[in-house]
Amino acid sequence: MEIQVKYSTMIVNDMEESVRFYRDVMGFTVDSTYHLTPKGAPEGDITLMRAKGDTMIELIKDHVNETGFYSIGMEVDDMDTAMRELKEKGAKILAEPMPTSVGSCAFLEDPNGVRICIIHHF
Repeated sequence: MEIQVKYSTMIVNDMEESVRFYRDVMGFTVDSTYHLTPKGAPEGDITLMRAKGDTMIELIKDHVNETGFYSIGMEVDDMDTAMRELKEKGAKILAEPMPTSVGSCAFLEDPNGVRICIIHHF
């Protein structure tokens, strides 16, 4: 199983202010934006901000989650293999794989309570 850190997710109070900060102060560029209207989940907005390299910051504005650090996103090549190996190694699984607009994702937790989003892109 190969895992690559892709992004850190933060819940923000004000998307425009947050985008301005990461763009104008920190030097990131807007990679992509999404408006979420999933069934049974909160409506919200996502902006992916890219610095140099492949790692990004994911900013989420919704009306459910508390502002602050939310999770670390790590990409895998094969979700089934990754989940099997993580379970065999005793990982604490918070959410089994579920479909997303770009692939699938699952959540686990490290020993410190940090959420890790395992994601597989199409």
